[in-house]
Amino acid sequence: MEFQMILVAALAVAVGVTLGLLGGGGSILMVPLLTYVAGMAPKEAIAASLFVVGTTSLISVFTHARRGNVRWRTGLVFGAAGMAGAFLGGLAGGHVPGTLLMIAFALMMVATAAAMIRGRKRSPAGGGEPHSGDLPLRRIVLDGLAVGAVTGLVGAGGGFLVVPALALLGGLAMPVAVGTSLLVIAMKSFAGLAGYLTAVSLDWTLVATVTVAAVAGSFVGALLTSRVPETALRQGFGVFVLVMGVFVLTQELPSPFGLVTVIVAGLIAGLAGLCRLAGEYCPLTPPLRAGA
Repeated sequence: MEFQMILVAALAVAVGVTLGLLGGGGSILMVPLLTYVAGMAPKEAIAASLFVVGTTSLISVFTHARRGNVRWRTGLVFGAAGMAGAFLGGLAGGHVPGTLLMIAFALMMVATAAAMIRGRKRSPAGGGEPHSGDLPLRRIVLDGLAVGAVTGLVGAGGGFLVVPALALLGGLAMPVAVGTSLLVIAMKSFAGLAGYLTAVSLDWTLVATVTVAAVAGSFVGALLTSRVPETALRQGFGVFVLVMGVFVLTQELPSPFGLVTVIVAGLIAGLAGLCRLAGEYCPLTPPLRAGA
């Protein structure tokens, strides 16, 4: 039992690093950890994950804020709109088959990963570069509602959707998108936890242990964010999302389509690697925009 707790704590540190560094990946990693390693029942694992991820994200927000990587107005409005969208998405999700939801979510993850890895169009005059200021209110609300609706529909993917939305759609620099997304994740996590606590009870000793370990990891992740180049951070996030998307497809698609998905993904990854070696001649490289 002691070894199990040590293993759970060590893996929780890794989850915290992921949250602090990438601004996402907490729930999708924490729920399997609590279910398969800590031995919690699925509903208790989800509730505990919401507490751990919410607390870790909230503390990480202030770590990122000290480095100027949190846009409070954007995060608060985006989070509030996301909570409303999640409620509407949850209502719709009750009428859609679970397998169809997960396949759609996995395909969305793959598309998002491709966009993150490829990056934005580059401009020789500096146009189209990411900015660090607050976004227009209308844009924040619309993006928040859309992301929240998808999150509520599939029941997962807060950070996986919020970071790309802020970085790609909103144009925030990746470190700012990561820091701001943690505020959104904390808001949605505690909102979800409030609902779960009406139906489940938790082993708070275990939850506290995992939370402390995850928070410790989040400090490491937050420190790494300022040391990792934005391009590497964005592409690393994209690869992580891609791997998880392919994994979900292999679990949800009937045989032999799951195996075919892995083979195709492997071939595409290999071709992409060879293409990158070609440098500026690679079609995956964002083109320069003339006249910008």
